[in-house]
Amino acid sequence: MATPHSSGELSAQQQLESYGYKQELKRSVSTTDLLIYGLIFMVPIAPWAIFGTVYNAADGMVPLVYLIGLVAMIFTALAYSQMARSIPLAGSVFSYVGRGIHPTVGFFAGWAILLDYLLIPTLLYVFAAESMIGIFPGSARWVWALVFVAINTAVNLLGVSSLKLMNRIFLVVELAFVVIFIVIAASALNGGTIPGAEFSAAPIWDADKVSGPLLASALSIAVLSFLGFDGISTMAEESTGKRTAAGRAMIIALFIAAFCFVTQTWLASLLAADQGPFSDEAAGNAFFDLVEAASSSTWATAFFVVNVLALGIANAMAAQAATSRLLYSMSREGQLPRFLSAINSRKVPQYAIITVSVISAVLVLFFVGQIDIISALVNFGALFGFLMLHVSVVVHYVVRKKSTNYLLHLVVPVIGFLIIGYVLLNAAVEAKIGGIVWLVIGACVFAYYRKTGRTTDVSGRDSAAPDEDYQPVATGEREGLRP
Repeated sequence: MATPHSSGELSAQQQLESYGYKQELKRSVSTTDLLIYGLIFMVPIAPWAIFGTVYNAADGMVPLVYLIGLVAMIFTALAYSQMARSIPLAGSVFSYVGRGIHPTVGFFAGWAILLDYLLIPTLLYVFAAESMIGIFPGSARWVWALVFVAINTAVNLLGVSSLKLMNRIFLVVELAFVVIFIVIAASALNGGTIPGAEFSAAPIWDADKVSGPLLASALSIAVLSFLGFDGISTMAEESTGKRTAAGRAMIIALFIAAFCFVTQTWLASLLAADQGPFSDEAAGNAFFDLVEAASSSTWATAFFVVNVLALGIANAMAAQAATSRLLYSMSREGQLPRFLSAINSRKVPQYAIITVSVISAVLVLFFVGQIDIISALVNFGALFGFLMLHVSVVVHYVVRKKSTNYLLHLVVPVIGFLIIGYVLLNAAVEAKIGGIVWLVIGACVFAYYRKTGRTTDVSGRDSAAPDEDYQPVATGEREGLRP
């Protein structure tokens, strides 16, 4: 029987029961595990693959781009933190917007970010498969993609313990290579290995190059570079920490990732020795070419292999886990087919994981070689979901709960909304068209559900009630917990 705590703090089990659910997923993810998961999702070595492209767009000031991204995304991370604290459920923006604003709006927010979550694994598989061709010329891209899909599916089906273990292993490897790169770059800069390369603050701020249009262009790149920290929110029902655990993990992960991004890109920009823009052919491998110039081809190959494995396995595995939890949550609410909320003996959403794998495998066959199109669609889904998240903070706290913490519950989400709105308005035309089509499909699904008698209402207590004062009633006094 659930009993009130004298301190007013609810246990994880009581928090879930207060919404009318029983615990199905395994609570074994500590706050540290959430932090590791978020870092793996954001990938500490993410700048390696896009360094040349960002270098060209930012006129050599790549670390400035990531600093701008950190500042911009802090507002979204704080918004996530506030909603995760108040609504500790696994559905990310689907749950936050659905309970913070209205279930119908929540459906479309969830549907939009589902586009992001469904396509992220596909994007990573396609990118990793393209990279594998560089290691094994003549091999088939789709074969490599399916190999990555199979590995990640097996690990996720084995349970969250397997996922945690793999996350820790890959994070150690990635951080080790971050340190190795710092040593290689510092040695090259001190030893004059690359003519003209020397320590300087110019890549971080060069007043002669900084301009309004440059900063505006950098903002779009910067915001999209940090996508992934939000995946922590999908693990809320598996967390062993307090209701503030997910929010803290998001913010800490954001700062750690930003430190890694800025440090690596500052040193790489210095190694580039203020050269002109990279050619289209050289931009893709610019970072690895700089490593080779500063050390040896052996190290460059090792960095390349680690990058491929980090994207194709570690990052894609985390993305698959997050997507399956979103499908699980939407299915549990009756917004997607019910079989997606089935849990296996290892306490993970088995059919949701398999569904994500099948979708990824099919999409890989269609989108191999079309990274730009997938990236555009991923960005739209994430940005639209973030917009709705910021609105939900204001409605949930200021309008419903009459919060007087205007800094966190009004100023922060409004600034976050404006930043994300700006980036979305300036997104690629393909992203806007594809995103609108996806929302239209969602509207058709929504209309079908309503016509067939399904409701968008979510059960549980009134989300307008003050969370801190809520006390759960005895289990026997409820009509019964949802299956």
